Order: sequence, then C-alpha cells, then structure tokens
Amino acid sequence: MDKVIIKGGNKLIGEVNISGFKNAALPIIIGTVLSSDKCRIENLPMISDVSNLAKIMKMIGADVYLDENGFMDIDTKNIQKCVLIDEITRKMRASYYLLGAGLSRFKEVEVLYPGGCDIGSRPIDQHIKGFEALGAKVEIKHGVIKCSADKLVGSKIYLDVVSVGATINIMMAATMAEGTTIIENAAKEPHIVDVANFINTMGGDIRGAGTDVIKINGVEKLHGCNYSVIPDQIEAGTYMIMAAATKGNLLIKNVIPVHLEPVTAKLREMGVEVIEYGDSIQVNGDFDLKSINIKTLPYPGFPTDLQQPMVALLSTVEGTSIVNETVSESRFKYIDELKRMGANISVDGNTAVVKGIYKLMGAEVRATDLRAGAALVIAGLMADGITEIREIQHIERGYEDLVSKLKKIGANVKKV
Repeated sequence: MDKVIIKGGNKLIGEVNISGFKNAALPIIIGTVLSSDKCRIENLPMISDVSNLAKIMKMIGADVYLDENGFMDIDTKNIQKCVLIDEITRKMRASYYLLGAGLSRFKEVEVLYPGGCDIGSRPIDQHIKGFEALGAKVEIKHGVIKCSADKLVGSKIYLDVVSVGATINIMMAATMAEGTTIIENAAKEPHIVDVANFINTMGGDIRGAGTDVIKINGVEKLHGCNYSVIPDQIEAGTYMIMAAATKGNLLIKNVIPVHLEPVTAKLREMGVEVIEYGDSIQVNGDFDLKSINIKTLPYPGFPTDLQQPMVALLSTVEGTSIVNETVSESRFKYIDELKRMGANISVDGNTAVVKGIYKLMGAEVRATDLRAGAALVIAGLMADGITEIREIQHIERGYEDLVSKLKKIGANVKKV
C-alpha cells in the first residue's frame, strides 16, 4: 500500500492554489442526469472520488470524458434507467445523489446502499421522508434502495435535522415535480447554493438556497450547460491550519473568503494573522498561539470537516482547548493516532480535551478517514523526526495532488 512520509520541522511558505470543491462537484456531476443533454463541468478536483464517479456515470449509460485539466464532459441522453447495483458505491457516500436525480427524471431508481468515511451513523431517513412526501414509494431490501413513483408532486417538507445530503437529494427530486416544493430547516452550506445554481443554469427554478427555506418550482425539462464548481473551502481551511501549525506564511489562492469566516475567526482568536483579499487569503502563523474552544456546527458554524485538522494544530498550543463535536458522532477515532505521536488528548463522548505539549514526535500512523488523514499530515509537518502515514487512499479521496502542493511550499514530504 502507498504511504506518505513526512520529515517535520519546515515552515510552509509561498502560494497554494485551491481546487474545486469536492462536496459540490460530486452532486453536480450526478445532477447532469436531470438534463438528458450534454454538460461540461469545470474546476473539478482531480481526486479519486471524481474518477470513481466518472466510472459510475458510465455504468448507468452516460457518455463521459474526464480531462486531466479538471473538466468533465457528460452526455446523459442515452441513459435509459438509473440502476446501480455495484460495489463501487461502497467507496463514496455521494453515490446516493443518484436517488434524487434518477427519481426526478425516470420516476424509478435503484442504488446499492452507499459507503464513504466511517465517522459514525449517517442515516438517510430524511432523504426518504422527502421522497415519500413528493409521492414516491421507497423500499430497502438486501442493501438496495429502490424508489419509484407514478408521478412526483410538490410538497412542504420539514427536515427533522439539518442535513446537507437530504437537502440536495430532495432539491434534485423536486426539480421536475409537479407544482412547488418547500424544504424547511434546509442546510445552508455553500455547496447547497452551488448545486442550486447549477440546476438553475440548466433551466430549473430553485430559490432560497443558502437560507433555511428553499423553494423549488417544478419544470417540465432541463437542458445542458457549462458550469464551474466553486473552490474547496475545506481544502483551503486545511492549508490555513497548516500555515499556523508550521509557523509559516501562505497565500491561499482561488478561494471565496466569506466561506472561510468560521475558520478565519478561530485562527485569529488563537493569534494567527489572517488577511482577506478578493479571491485569496494570506495566513501568517509565526506567532505564539493561544488555546481556544471549538464547537462544530452546520454552516455557518465551524465545519466538522476541519475539526480533526484543528485538533492536530491545538495539540502543540500551550494551554487546554476544548473541542465539542456536534455534527458527526464518531469523529474522534483518529485521536489514538495523534497519541502515538505524543499528543495529550482525552475524549469523553463528543468532547475532546486537548492539553498542548511542546512538540509532537514522528511515528507510524494510519489515516482512519479523509479528514483524519489531513490531521495526521498536519501533525507530521509539526513533529520532530519522521512520520509515516498509511492508508492514504482516504486522503486521496478529498485532496488533489497533496504531496506535490506541499513540496512547492517547502514541506519535506514524499509518497512511496
């Protein structure tokens, strides 16, 4: 198996370009199913999840061309039905967006229950609630989810919990339903807005994305389009934390600064200098940092996807930091790996108490999931000695060309 080897101690200095946002790219690629036409999706991250999704689209009958320069041409007119009973769905949770897109276009869809990172229970009950409210019948047998409807009719749907996946899936399903659908207590993340903008570019009528009430007026048909995915706020936030962790100075380019405000606020609270420009952010971490408390929340709160990288940073900040994880129930599995490097962290339920130590020590560790892998990279960059990170397939699901980008800004890192 491949692994990443890091010799810690180098400050990260220079510029880094942020890729397209994985969490927007995946549902947008699947959303092309709605159009029965040709689409070009640009600013895609060149990561394993995108290449696996290209395979999935081909499996269901789309004509797909994925270019190494970060765009995908997709023609979905020859898709006859939306059925995907293949183990490839175990590799990525985003495969469940086929449910909403397939139901909207074909009124029938079958998908093997999705996989993804092991970060606790991730039920799809809110997705099912939404589909049923639109008039669909949903069955789950032998690990296969089947949705069917004679017709879909707009409805008012209240989500019991704020769910990004359910918001996007219901939004897709309602795109060509008869009448108007209103989603209340909807998720407000930037990629919700991006997916809505994409559907509207194809001729949809979605209003209110980015607020907690989204209104979808059903249309009869959608057409193809060219669309560029927004920058990845989680990748950007990871490099911001890396700059602080290594006492480096990075200009992080191709970002939307407002999407990063929760991270910017916490880094500034620690004593990091963060300067915002139009489409870039300068982060200078060469200061004595202070311990802080963090509580993860749905957007615009502090993102759960950056909890793990932030804990890695806090592990060497003097004082005690309290990190409360309210979004994902099992997102502290990586703590044992940080402890191998000397971190002093205790976990009680969904709360981690981080007592900062002077220095982490290099060790052999494994990435337990995508963002845990990013946390271990940050730990390795800070540590004395050599850190070897195994199971890096998790990292490659979400970070484009990580090793190459790190080398360009001064990290002593290699993939073997």
